[in-house]
Parts: sequence; structure tokens; C-alpha cells
Amino acid sequence: MSNREQPFSGKIIVVTGGFGALGRVVGQVAQRAGAKVALIDRGPQPDGIAADLAVGDADLADFAAAERAFAKIGETFGRIDALFNIAGAFEWSPIADAGADLWEMLFRANVLTAVGASKAALPFMQEGASIVNIAAAAATARAAKGMAPYTASKSGVLRFTESLADELKPRGIRVNSVSPTTIDTPRNRADMPKADTKDWVPPERLAQVLLYLASDEAASVTGANLRVGA
Repeated sequence: MSNREQPFSGKIIVVTGGFGALGRVVGQVAQRAGAKVALIDRGPQPDGIAADLAVGDADLADFAAAERAFAKIGETFGRIDALFNIAGAFEWSPIADAGADLWEMLFRANVLTAVGASKAALPFMQEGASIVNIAAAAATARAAKGMAPYTASKSGVLRFTESLADELKPRGIRVNSVSPTTIDTPRNRADMPKADTKDWVPPERLAQVLLYLASDEAASVTGANLRVGA
């Protein structure tokens, strides 16, 4: 393929939540664009992972554990050009039924993983590097019943993105977020078997948006949040 067909040739991209349905697809799309890809996840590495490096059993909400995991990536590649913070979780629960453990779990999974991964990645990032966080369209609108713990945590991702983007401007490192509507994954289809899926976001389409935000074409975009999906 030509450089035009592989715009990320020679680039190093790290995907958190990399062993999940979305993370795997994002990694594959990035590899097709020419990137070398490191997938990182809290769980053990499953069979069939296609990546240049896979790092399992990494709790990114634990900042010390995140540093150890990213040290492996740094030792392998020497630098990081883009970080896609996909790791996260969703639970629906009315506030009356949601205990502190649920709130803590969602904030750890959605906010602290992004914070931990970003902090650990920064020593390996230079001018022109990029971070893209996964927020949620539900966090940009009025929260419905049962969505308070989830949307509160994803709202935290949005505020974290804005603040980190401002902080890293002097270093020439861009930070953006995407807010997808419902992503078309096996888990979502199983949880919502009667839903109309025609407007759901295919993982490949979301991957292309992530790559755009990390590309030279988006070199002037930082601190932004892009809604993806109808």
C-alpha cells in the first residue's frame, strides 16, 4: 500500500480496553492504516488477539499499575503517537438502587482509567502526539432515569478532556473526545434484543473517527468533543 493508503505508517497507537469488541476493531483498523498497535486491558490476554503488543492484567485506574503497563509499551516502541482511551463500563440503575460500589466502579472504569492511562503515556509522547477519550452522547444531554451514575462518570471524561487539552497545548499534544450514541456490539445487541439497530454506530465507523482526530488532518483540533451517531 502507498503512504496515502496508510497514513499512520510508522506511528505507534495504544488502545485501552483493547481486548473488548470495540478495542479489537479499533486496533485492526489502525493496523490497516499502517500503525503499530499496542492493546492494553484489565483482563488476561485472550486467544486471537492481533496486535504488535498486548498487555493484559493492567488496572489502569491504579496509577502505579498503569505506569508499569506503559513502561512495557515504552520499552517496546520508544514512544507513543496516539492513545485511544476506550476502556470503560456501563450500568443502568435508578439512583435509589445504586450503592456507592456502583458509583465507584463506573468512575474508576470510565474516568480513572482515562486519567491513569494518559498520565502514564505522557512521558512517551512528543509534540504532535494525540489522546482521544471515549465519552458518551448520553452525557451531553439531559440524563434519563437510571442513567445518573453512567452519565455522571462520562461527564467527568468530558471535563477531563477539556482540562488536559488546555494543559498540554504548550507541549503540542492534542486531546479530544468522541461521544458515540449506541455502539453496535454483541453486548448491546444481547442487552437490547428488541431495539432498532439501524442508527447504531458500527465499531469500524467509530474507529475511523478516532483515527481522524489523531491524524495530521485534525492538527488544529484540540479540546473538542465529536458526537458520533444519530
